[in-house]
Amino acid sequence: MPFTRGVNMPDTRQPQSATLAAALRFGASAGGRNPKSKIPNPKSEIGYNFCTYFDRNYLTRGLALHTSLVRHCQRPFILWILCFDDETYAILARLDLPGVRLISQQEFEAGDEELARAKATRSRVEYYWTCTPSLPCYVLRHNPEVDLITYLDADLYFYSDPQPIYEELGAGSILIVEHRYAPEYAHFAATSGIYNVGVMAFRQDARGLACLSWWRERCLEWCYTRFEDGKYGDQMYLDDWPERFRGVVVSEHAGAGLAPWNLTRYRVKSGDDGITVDGQPLIFYHCHGYKLASRHTAEPADYAYRISAEVAKLLYLPYAHALQDTQRQIDASLGRPVPLTLPAGDASVGIARQLLAQRLLLVTPAWLALLLWRIGGWRRDNWAIQEAGFRAHAAGDLQTARHHFLTAIRRNPLVLRNLGIISILLESVVGSGRMARYRAWRAQLRPKRNATNMDGSSFRQ
Repeated sequence: MPFTRGVNMPDTRQPQSATLAAALRFGASAGGRNPKSKIPNPKSEIGYNFCTYFDRNYLTRGLALHTSLVRHCQRPFILWILCFDDETYAILARLDLPGVRLISQQEFEAGDEELARAKATRSRVEYYWTCTPSLPCYVLRHNPEVDLITYLDADLYFYSDPQPIYEELGAGSILIVEHRYAPEYAHFAATSGIYNVGVMAFRQDARGLACLSWWRERCLEWCYTRFEDGKYGDQMYLDDWPERFRGVVVSEHAGAGLAPWNLTRYRVKSGDDGITVDGQPLIFYHCHGYKLASRHTAEPADYAYRISAEVAKLLYLPYAHALQDTQRQIDASLGRPVPLTLPAGDASVGIARQLLAQRLLLVTPAWLALLLWRIGGWRRDNWAIQEAGFRAHAAGDLQTARHHFLTAIRRNPLVLRNLGIISILLESVVGSGRMARYRAWRAQLRPKRNATNMDGSSFRQ
């Protein structure tokens, strides 16, 4: 199971200065802002100030995040985007998205010697994580009119206006969100932390700036993709913030922070008022672990996380379709289709088998995608029942094992093809002693390996 900090996947290609020059011709200024975006400057006219970062590998996700903000924010917003490669900068500059301010990597890093020293010792992903606190610091330092900045992971998708989380913050200076792990994933807190970096807000006051400055210093000192001495990446530094800093507010809104690691804690439903989580509006969903497998299939999350057909319908299919739309948006802006970089996958496991095992989700058509996902869930549940039966047998609990296996057989009679299950069912009837003697007798009847034939030659069983 991977750690729950969202990963902006690294890009192994080198930045191309020619692409950046093209971006400048498309209308982005050297300061990283797009003058064509009609964004009013007085802070009274801006309801929300967001910032995020990504490279070309997360470009479609970043565009989907922006699209969801445009669709659901009831007040004007600015989204500052730190582009971690020149291609991303050029494409976003060409798209000229409303409410977007671009920051080039060169501009962001200029004059920051501490960040440069840290960059030399980090992998690409580790460097991205190191930059997390530096980005809101950068935005606040260069935009004194911004009273409150909210960092967003690029793989978030909004389903309603974020105003409720700002109402929770009130006069506070720092907003953080708990992982709220489901019971079966509660042990992740020890290595991934109590809080998730996905959404964080910082006010431009003494308390907010002190917290940001401390966090930036810690990430410059140590920020790696491993658990070590109570640290993991940029995330576990948050664990003691409610005690360490004044003005920290932990969001309690059920619709803020929904993610694969806590889905089973909540009732996710759709109604006249949109999607709700335990009766509260779903504000955003963290699509952690989503991977595109082909143009028509995706791995929605790590396989260990259980995703119901209802959640696939309400959350994952809309997100998959949004990513398809953003890919078409990119293709149209460039006047040509952009080749997709897809994972190699496991050639030994066919697409159909993966679809029927809930390892892959078909994107279109939706009706077939949900049908296959339900079949996969039914099969997966039956496997879990059988595994529970084998665990009970290993623990010496024959009656519980019998119950699990009979349940699995009622759900799918083909389970009877498993001779191991038949053997355990017989054992539950005749008793362990008799079954042990029977197995010993059967073992004696089998010819020994490498036995000798009458002519002196050997044979293998």
